Amino acid sequence: MSLLREAERSLGNLQKFRSLNAFVNSVRDERLLLDRVKESDARRELGKPKSPIDGRLIAIKDNICTLHYPTTCASGILKGFKSPFDATVVKKLQDSGATIVGKTNLDEFGMGSHSTHSRFGAVKSLQTGPNGKALSPGGSSGGSAVAVSSGQCYAALGTDTGGSVRLPASYCGIVGFKPSYGLVSRWGVVAYANSLDTVGVLARDCKTVKEVLNAIDGYDPQDPTSIPASTRSRIANLRARRRRVGPFRIGVPAEYNVEELSPIIRQTWLKTLQHLQSLGHEIYPVSLPATQHALSAYYILAPAEASSNLARYDGVRYGARDNASDDTSGVLYAETRDKGFGEEVKRRILLGAYSLSAEVADIDGLACRAMNNYFIQAQKIRRLVQQDFDSVFYLPNPLSSPSSSDLASAEADPAHGSPKVDVLLCPTAPTLPPTIESLSGKSPLDAYVNDVFTVPASLAGLPAISLPVKSTGEGSDMCGVNSVGIQIIGQYGDDELVFDVAELIEE
Repeated sequence: MSLLREAERSLGNLQKFRSLNAFVNSVRDERLLLDRVKESDARRELGKPKSPIDGRLIAIKDNICTLHYPTTCASGILKGFKSPFDATVVKKLQDSGATIVGKTNLDEFGMGSHSTHSRFGAVKSLQTGPNGKALSPGGSSGGSAVAVSSGQCYAALGTDTGGSVRLPASYCGIVGFKPSYGLVSRWGVVAYANSLDTVGVLARDCKTVKEVLNAIDGYDPQDPTSIPASTRSRIANLRARRRRVGPFRIGVPAEYNVEELSPIIRQTWLKTLQHLQSLGHEIYPVSLPATQHALSAYYILAPAEASSNLARYDGVRYGARDNASDDTSGVLYAETRDKGFGEEVKRRILLGAYSLSAEVADIDGLACRAMNNYFIQAQKIRRLVQQDFDSVFYLPNPLSSPSSSDLASAEADPAHGSPKVDVLLCPTAPTLPPTIESLSGKSPLDAYVNDVFTVPASLAGLPAISLPVKSTGEGSDMCGVNSVGIQIIGQYGDDELVFDVAELIEE
């Protein structure tokens, strides 16, 4: 199919599936867009495309700045805001010949698990439950996931803070990849939690995800968290030394086999492991003890960073302002933020502000400051989570400057101690997607629990991918979905190996 026909079909789907509410802003001049695609078609015919994604339509999550589309973060506080620049990832896509088709809907500022906390209304999944009711597309990159699954674009960018790319990919039956933290530039991405935010890619298959990732990968001097060239070189050298002849070692973390895990998901997880074993790869049980505390730590650390980042939205410098308030009485900030932010954002700001406070609380007769008792403890748990992952992976963490002896000891026979594995394989979410209707009236904690399998990799900054596997087990034909998200997690910097294993399952 020519690029022009593909683009025309995507634009047709964009009109056809408006009711899914995947986009908050989409292309207005379709003729200009199609002219650009024709130019890409001409380059391909000459054998001189700019890249594999030259001429493809890419959607951008609306918390990533774009020059020609408003950036709202699905929040009332940024009503009328237009970024004066493109984010680095957007520039890279355009330099690769891709065409931006629009900005996708999301949970406000990326805070949510079902894409329902948006001033533009909830995003609806293309899939429906057995009763015909709309299912949750996952969050917070639900708009990007639905845009891909419904064929409104070739691929889409999302952001993953605690699973916001992988969970929507799982719920929508597509592939979602979160690269190693720092691999892709965050410059121009509206911050939620700086130490966790990662730009990710959603597409219908691994090949497409890799094409888009290759276009946006690279060091960015404007982003202080971007991995420098020297570290990238060290990672490449470690990967080259790690490669060996023989099967992959697949780790199965015992802590992910929780009682609340849906039977259909457990059966599909087992089927995937059996498939890899049938191909000659080795399966080993591993333990990640700190995992059980990861979710609690995340919901202290992320809101704490958010409360600091969102302090800049005051109605003075940019965005919406409550003009009815008295500018000189000190009410302006409060009124503007109260009307501009949604309930979930305000909840997390308050939670984060408290965990960073110096308030003294009496706990078992001891005076404890909230920051020491919550934020500092959560940071310690984060370090334990990272150490747990490092203890089970064969490849040493390149950020810890491993020596040659570290790599040699990692080759030890697993029968004589704890096995060292190449990747971990587990479910992406503990349950199947709920209906949007069933979410009303539920406690926020019910939504937070959806992130229990995705948060650990985010805390450690590891690469992770969710890919759809055909669901199996009793009742799988009655659940309203035909696939289950299976997650593959690799050591920091070992993104290529994550794709290698994902492609084995995809095939």
